[in-house]
Amino acid sequence: MAHVFTRSTLRRTGVFGWLTVYIVLLFAIPSRLVFAPLGSAGAPSMLFGLGSALAWFLAQLWRRSGTPSPRRPIRLALVLFLVSVGISYVAAMVRPIDQDEVSPADVAVIVAISWTGVLLMAHDGLARLSDVEALVRRFAFLGGLMALLGLVQYATRRVLIDAIAIPGLTAVHGVDSFFRNGQVRISGTATHPIEFGALLAILLPLALHGALHPAGRGMVRRWFPAATISLALALSMSRSAYLSLAVALLVLLVGWPPRIRWRIGAAVVGGGALLSLSVPNLFRSVRSMFITAKDDPSILSRTDSYAVALQFVQDAPWIGRGLGTFLPKYRIFDNTYLGLLVSGGVLGTVAFVAIPLVAIVLLLRRRHRWSDDQSSDLALSLAAGIAAGAVALAFFDGFAFPMTMGTFFLTLGIAGALVRLHPDDAPPGT
Repeated sequence: MAHVFTRSTLRRTGVFGWLTVYIVLLFAIPSRLVFAPLGSAGAPSMLFGLGSALAWFLAQLWRRSGTPSPRRPIRLALVLFLVSVGISYVAAMVRPIDQDEVSPADVAVIVAISWTGVLLMAHDGLARLSDVEALVRRFAFLGGLMALLGLVQYATRRVLIDAIAIPGLTAVHGVDSFFRNGQVRISGTATHPIEFGALLAILLPLALHGALHPAGRGMVRRWFPAATISLALALSMSRSAYLSLAVALLVLLVGWPPRIRWRIGAAVVGGGALLSLSVPNLFRSVRSMFITAKDDPSILSRTDSYAVALQFVQDAPWIGRGLGTFLPKYRIFDNTYLGLLVSGGVLGTVAFVAIPLVAIVLLLRRRHRWSDDQSSDLALSLAAGIAAGAVALAFFDGFAFPMTMGTFFLTLGIAGALVRLHPDDAPPGT
């Protein structure tokens, strides 16, 4: 079987362990802690992503000359996005540019390379379907631990992570955890409660997949991630998290067989009823969040941003003004796609949207050609998680939140690995 990585031992042990370390760095170290000399690009997980990009590049040099690289649609969509980022960066550097825009533009390119490295390491580096399954379970379990931290924050009404100090790392900002309608907005180790809710919405379908497929694990180990993530999402007090959760559940409920659909549906209804009795003010607060949305300053700010964005888009409609150059002093959009339309233009926005769209279409199409239920369910779960992440990005500036984007890009990479490794998609002779 022709693989991108040609060192089978490294791939079967090193890549799986490498990605596990990345997830630990991503979730365990609060996003606000960075290597001070590197500024916002100095998060340990970000640097590890850059190492992933370098390792992937070196792996290309190891390939036998003349070995064709198979076409991979997710990877192709990623390349198109990177090309658009490069074009917009060059255009930004050759035009008259404010001095304070130069460094953020450099950081934006570095960050894009870091996330790319994580996606490609998973996409091309995982060597076996069993490794994909194991990494998904580990991904969900570590996400469950972070959700548990959020639940402890909710119970104690304390941030907790503000006491964490790691030698060599500096806190670049405070912990943004606060109250809404008398309820605590939990954030785990994430930068903001919205980011926390978005990444949990991505991980919940993966956690449910692990719960529904035992793989020799006991009941507690199987259901711990799904239970903690579900409860943390319910208590997140984030509109974007609830909408993303609804999208994920919709994809799952449509794709699941009836027996699973009814089991999970009943669990959702029963859990909601139990939660409403345990925390009576929660549902009143959530209901109020949506009823009063039209008068919410954060919603009005988002809707008012469209006219502002249109003015900037008209200056450079196709390639934008350069990723990272649209600073908060101009406007905070709280919408990844709107911000990308301004900074990356129509080409950059379309290329970025194509990455999750291609992944979802591939997963949903291929799963119907697979005979084993476990791989088919994993494809559905990945599609649901990616869809949830794509929706969540419309409610905040995802490029400014490394934990969500790291989770999103790693999920895309795992999706690519699943499609690549499944027998129906493998090159002849495997």
